[in-house]
Amino acid sequence: MHHPKAKQKLIALAVAGACAAAALPAQAQGQDTAQGPAQSQGADLSSSQPVQAVVVTGIRASMQSSLNLKRNSDGIVDGIVAEDIGKFPDTNLAESLQRISGVSIDRSIGEGSKVTVRGVGPDFNMVLLNGRQMPTSNLGDLNGRAFDFANLASEAVSQIQVYKTSRAETPTGGIGATLNVMTARPLDRPGLQASIGVKGVYDKSSSNLPGDVKAGDRVTPEVSGIYSNTWNDNMFGIAVTGSYQERNLGYNTASVSSGWKGPFRGDENTWGTIPQPGTPGSQNITNRPGAGDVYSVPQNLNYAFSGVQRERTNGQVTFQFAPRKDITTTLDYTYSQNKIHTRRQDLSAWFNFGASASSWTGGPAAGPLVYTEFLPAANSDIAMGGADFATVSENRSLGFNALWKVNAGLRFELDVHHSTAESQADSPWGSDNVLGTSSFSRGDTTADFSQDFPVLSIAGADFNRAPQQVTGSAFRNGYMKGDIDQAQLKGRLKLMESSQLNFGLSATEVSNRSAFSTMQRDTWGGATSPADYPASVWHPETVRGYFDKIDGSGNPNLFNNFYTFDFGEVRDLAIKASGRPDLYSVKPTWDTDQRTREKSKALYLQLNTDWATALPVRTAIGLRYEKTDVTSTALVPTATSIVWLSQNEFSVVKGDPQFTTLTGKYHHLLPSIDTDIELRDDMKLRASYGETIGRPRYDQIQGGTVLDNLARLDGGTGTQGNPGLKPVKSKNLDLSYEWYYGRQNFFAVGFFKKNLENYAGQSKIDATPFNLHTPVGGPLWNAAVASGCTNADTTCVRNYIFRNHANAPGVTRGPDDASGNATGEIVGQPGDPVANFRITTFSNQKKADLKGLEVNVQHMFGNSGFGLSANYTYVDSGLGFDNAGIGEQFALVGLSDSANLVGIYENDRWNIRAAWNWRDKFLGSTFDAAGPNPIYTEAYGQFDLSVGYAITPQLSMQFEGINLTNETTRQHGRNERILVNATQAGPRYMLGLRYKF
Repeated sequence: MHHPKAKQKLIALAVAGACAAAALPAQAQGQDTAQGPAQSQGADLSSSQPVQAVVVTGIRASMQSSLNLKRNSDGIVDGIVAEDIGKFPDTNLAESLQRISGVSIDRSIGEGSKVTVRGVGPDFNMVLLNGRQMPTSNLGDLNGRAFDFANLASEAVSQIQVYKTSRAETPTGGIGATLNVMTARPLDRPGLQASIGVKGVYDKSSSNLPGDVKAGDRVTPEVSGIYSNTWNDNMFGIAVTGSYQERNLGYNTASVSSGWKGPFRGDENTWGTIPQPGTPGSQNITNRPGAGDVYSVPQNLNYAFSGVQRERTNGQVTFQFAPRKDITTTLDYTYSQNKIHTRRQDLSAWFNFGASASSWTGGPAAGPLVYTEFLPAANSDIAMGGADFATVSENRSLGFNALWKVNAGLRFELDVHHSTAESQADSPWGSDNVLGTSSFSRGDTTADFSQDFPVLSIAGADFNRAPQQVTGSAFRNGYMKGDIDQAQLKGRLKLMESSQLNFGLSATEVSNRSAFSTMQRDTWGGATSPADYPASVWHPETVRGYFDKIDGSGNPNLFNNFYTFDFGEVRDLAIKASGRPDLYSVKPTWDTDQRTREKSKALYLQLNTDWATALPVRTAIGLRYEKTDVTSTALVPTATSIVWLSQNEFSVVKGDPQFTTLTGKYHHLLPSIDTDIELRDDMKLRASYGETIGRPRYDQIQGGTVLDNLARLDGGTGTQGNPGLKPVKSKNLDLSYEWYYGRQNFFAVGFFKKNLENYAGQSKIDATPFNLHTPVGGPLWNAAVASGCTNADTTCVRNYIFRNHANAPGVTRGPDDASGNATGEIVGQPGDPVANFRITTFSNQKKADLKGLEVNVQHMFGNSGFGLSANYTYVDSGLGFDNAGIGEQFALVGLSDSANLVGIYENDRWNIRAAWNWRDKFLGSTFDAAGPNPIYTEAYGQFDLSVGYAITPQLSMQFEGINLTNETTRQHGRNERILVNATQAGPRYMLGLRYKF
């Protein structure tokens, strides 16, 4: 028999505790795991109702706390709780998050970095630190909003909460979910709490590399510590955490790094396609793609070997002052630094789309099994590039929080913070670079894509006949910085006995800056002489052994020999040979510098009510109003003139760059409602509806028109952002059933559906930027047409102008070519027509629906110490990529099923956790390096193991193994044989000691 009114205080107590992270971020649930979740300082402790103590510790305590969080929250919430202070379950936060149903991760350099939730990609998931919106910076994605969890160490984190349904009091931006990372607070755990840990890390991938890229010592250190204490009867508290981690690793990648040319229809006969029936070479085509099929040809095949040294430093200082029991203030500063130094060597061959032979899979999207180009002269380049660059990312956050419990029914909270994220080069050679070298002795070249590993075969190679020399180079420099200034004022008012009104307002200013420059020398056909480089600088290596885990690498046809080199040594020799150090250095100025500022104001109300019905019902009804103004300023090259260089080629001449500014604005009213019905003491039925927004990527809203360097007879092309873009809006429906059949056991099944609109798609507009004049249709052009030339015969027009108006303004005649046609330049003049440009920009035009199902179970087998946690997520959308279609397409990226199985064993000495994480094939991008082509990431599963042993109550030993089965990753295009990349890394092992004071 149920008694709703008698339970109202308990329900309010539990919900207040579970909601503390979002509504009261400074009073996070960092309480001792021996306490119930309602005992955090964020809960109303005025109740005289006793709270039952929880006696479990370690892994089981962490899992029980996560269960309580899910059970007691408004809406659908999942989380992970630290086993003890300074002891989060995983060394990487993203690796922990992937164990939550509906959460999938993207990996970078062998560890989790970004998260996809319920099929919604990283750009549309909001990450908070103690309830505060965090900025992002990532030179690998210069204009995105995705938060990189690899920047944060786990030692200072007390728990992560994943809010899958919308809440009026939560900052906007998370369509998939809002993730709140919560750090330790001293007053949440009174008294002295301290620990220190040391680890040795061995990443096996660091050993499977050529000598010129190996990344330092095989075993690297990790040191972490936390100190938390309170005094003066818990009036004062301080917590200090810090960690320093080094990791040396490597990864080897076989890829078509420049993308696939096409797609073409099977009956097309244009440059870059395979020969059509009846044309020379057509007899060399096996299983030709049909007339209705599409197919693509590789632009190159590359083997790259990368060694990486990473240093990560994290620290946080938190000071709390509670002058009275009803007032608590918190001042905290968080810092993280992530340094990544990469050395890379590669071997590649580039295809010229000449005479070829090939065999193909079936359609409708055909992929090559074998593709060969004939180069009988054997003097094409065998390219062997090198790179040496470094980046550093720094995150800083300074925040202040004040909580005032006016009385038992009213409280206020003020929270302000200034946070920055900054990424830039950490090397005088830039944030990315390449130094190209070649031996010009390549003959017939074959790429065999019939197995997972692509096999490159080269005929005629002779490094003695054609020694290595430096060819082209590129030194790139990138910079990105995000700033957030945010102030939030929140309140909570108890209304009568069973209702509560949450209210608040906030002001947020988000600034983003991204800048980029390239010093590129396009002399890939040879810039210097082989004599400029002693033979000793080239170090012989072989390919096969670095890919032994990928099927097909043992093919005897593999071109196995190549050279590596010391990047700095060869760069110095290239400078000496050319006398131009500036060509082998980064530019002192930026080519582009784009800056965006978003100012948002928000107001929300949320009413929580318990209903005394036959079945206890709780509702949370909220409304949030959000208004945003966008200002985007960009430094872009200024176009000054158009020069007619040859028959169909017009050059757009660029002058000094200048800043241009565009603006936009939008506002939204976002309702939300959460309802949970207590079917029994141990069963809940939940229903939620809410509307959320996800803001556009920065590259979509950055102002400034950038014109392409080449134009044609009918004008030119260019690109421009659109600060007036609206955010993606999602209408979300969630239903779930939860059965808590034991203190540590539960089963849950949930259905979700999202209707998404206002996705940005590319569109084209006609414009006349910079009012550039073109010779086409001008007086000289018209005179040529009047003399008998046609508009289509540009050779005739040019000959007429050069031979009859050689001294006219803008005309500079050169010598006749071998065919007797005049050469030279013709510059557009004020009397000529203004050129039209087709500008690619962004507009809100795409819609999508997705739906899914989550199944989650957690079970502890009595007092045996054994337990398991398992979940499966199914996600579906009708908006996929049409592999047989040509041109730009809109499709949802990141959509995939996922499953996790975690087994544990724990007693007073041992704790063991074994985890299998699996993600199904998913669309990772709708563009490859060549254009609008899909990139699919193939299904991937990883096995991790953690074993701990308590030597004494204070001293413990821990072993961790990551990717123990040494899984490899692979991506492909429209067909599995259209390889994008296949990567082999390796397992990682850690052995450490931890002492708790």
